[in-house]
Amino acid sequence: RFGRRLILRWCLFQLAISGTCTAFAPTFLIYCSLRFWSGCSVVVIMLINGVLIVEWTSSQSKAMAVTLLTSASSVGQIILGGLAFVFREWRTLQLVVSLPFFVFFISSWWLAESARWLIVTNKPDKGLKELKKFAQRNGIKNAEETLNMEGLRSAMQEELEAAQTKTTMFDLFRTPNLRKRICLLLFVRFANTVPFYGISLNLQHFGSNIFLFQVIFGALTTLVRSLVPLALKYMGRLPTQTLLLFLMGLSILVNIFVSQEMQTLRVTLASVGISFAAASITTYSVQNVELIPTLLRAKATGLDMVASKCASALAPFLMTLEIYLPTLPWIIYGVCPITAGLAVFFLPETRNLPLPDTIQDVENNKKISRKVNEKDSYMKETKF
Repeated sequence: RFGRRLILRWCLFQLAISGTCTAFAPTFLIYCSLRFWSGCSVVVIMLINGVLIVEWTSSQSKAMAVTLLTSASSVGQIILGGLAFVFREWRTLQLVVSLPFFVFFISSWWLAESARWLIVTNKPDKGLKELKKFAQRNGIKNAEETLNMEGLRSAMQEELEAAQTKTTMFDLFRTPNLRKRICLLLFVRFANTVPFYGISLNLQHFGSNIFLFQVIFGALTTLVRSLVPLALKYMGRLPTQTLLLFLMGLSILVNIFVSQEMQTLRVTLASVGISFAAASITTYSVQNVELIPTLLRAKATGLDMVASKCASALAPFLMTLEIYLPTLPWIIYGVCPITAGLAVFFLPETRNLPLPDTIQDVENNKKISRKVNEKDSYMKETKF
């Protein structure tokens, strides 16, 4: 309803204020309240960043764009490990990581709204204006002649007609193909997030220097994530995701049989596991935006974040199962991604396919219709 840009601005401002105030929280209750609002802001910022980047990117470049976005979190993990080592007092550390968001908030005023969202929400004039701005910034000549309302309506006729219908969260589950996609995606997201946080929040099980582990994990996840675009390009989405999920699960299960005295091997396996988990999340981010139509993409990504946060909340509580069997939590951490790897096979392949804009695009997503619409999708990407 409000678009991507406005909500992003507000959440950046809210995160800057709540994060900075947290450093001066006088009581634990106020601290928890401020952290709650910070967490709400972070979730929405991550959601909108991904949606905006994908909706401004062509089919051939989506994987690289999403990889760069998710790799930024790995770089942030490296920086956080270094900052936490330097600033041991938590209030100082909180202030250092919060103040930059005021700069991000100010810079967000120069951010463009998603032209695709403007078009499919029946605002073609504003969408055309944003397209012309981008064409000029990218040095495209004769943009005024190429980008006009007649050409826009011709290329996006189906999407403009579908934009007349208002959508709700329940529309994600009304039709069979879309319902199948969203349920499988939510399960995969939940299953690959549980072991990721299971390892990240239990670093003490692999050694004593948690600052070093943060830096190592951040560096390894950045390296592995950088290989994701190549795998997606030559292997496709489904084989890549399945392979990563299986390798993640196996590395966790193998670590169960390694003795506590073999710290180097345990840290190595944990690093490999969290690296595959990070790469799996990157691959999932590509799949998520390619499988959900534009009209419902923000809503679906919101559900995706809910599944992710439920998994991150559950992951540390699974460690309480150690009272029944010391290895039980790690067995669950290992089995979850393997199960998700099997579920991935029921999702369609989306390599080099245009983004779906409407529910009809998803429901008619058959091999025949893909060939028929290939010319139209080419026109949309080259002209607009």
